[in-house]
Amino acid sequence: MFFAPPPITEATLFARLPDATSSPGIAAAWEGSQPHGIPTRSLLEGPSFDNDGNLYCVDAPNGRIVRFSPSAECETIVQYDGWPNGLKLGRDGRAYIADYKHGVMVLDLETRLVSPLLERHYAERFRAVNDLFFAANGDLYFTDQGLSGHQDPSGRLFRYSRQERLECVLERIPSPNGLVMNLDESVLFLAVTRANAVWRVPFMRDGTVSKVGTFVQLSGGTGPDGLALDEQGRLAIAHTGMGSVWVVDARGEPVHRITSAVGDHTTNVAYGGEGNRTLFITESSSGTVLKAELDVPGKRMFCQ
Repeated sequence: MFFAPPPITEATLFARLPDATSSPGIAAAWEGSQPHGIPTRSLLEGPSFDNDGNLYCVDAPNGRIVRFSPSAECETIVQYDGWPNGLKLGRDGRAYIADYKHGVMVLDLETRLVSPLLERHYAERFRAVNDLFFAANGDLYFTDQGLSGHQDPSGRLFRYSRQERLECVLERIPSPNGLVMNLDESVLFLAVTRANAVWRVPFMRDGTVSKVGTFVQLSGGTGPDGLALDEQGRLAIAHTGMGSVWVVDARGEPVHRITSAVGDHTTNVAYGGEGNRTLFITESSSGTVLKAELDVPGKRMFCQ
């Protein structure tokens, strides 16, 4: 099925990661563990806003969390022995980190100490945690991606309930990545990077999943990475390798395309700014954050 090309907006520059803060020595181990083509100087991802309009991002190769002020000034909040790959701010004021090296970590923003929350499922270590999402009831969903793909479809989707119960809700996924729920949280949208698709994961009343299917099938580039939702239930999809963010309506029809002029690694997205109508986009190959004004505000998450 083909659709008419949607309107195109070119994103503009919001902020840039200063070159002076990169740490090539720390990044060496990351570079050796990744396929060719993955940015190695830095890897900006995990954008998440606090109530004061500050934008937090992770930089996996350099093991750091950075914060951009509303005026785009950059500060390194913490640098530690890890590969932070995703981040969400929790209702408790702490930052929850999907750490590719360790698991799910927690950053106390007052003391700037990073501590482990989840390192294992039973006795087994995670393959490599990638991204996370808080449901309105406080349940934490996260993806365990590793180096999974069509050659090894062993990625998993986990849920850590507010009662501190950890369970695997979906497995045998060829590279699970970004995730977000629909407006009534009856469905989870899951970016499956190596399948170049966004899956639709419906929940039964008992919390199990059934009839998982493809919601959006992309082509070209590398595949979908980060996801975000607006107040109309429209889904923003960061298509890494394509240098684009696609916005599709609640039925899956493309309604907007946002393009990058600085690189093709459009990795993650988050709504912020005045009226929550600005979509902020991390472009990892250039170490920049881009922005685009949209007509519909993003959904305000409880953790914001």
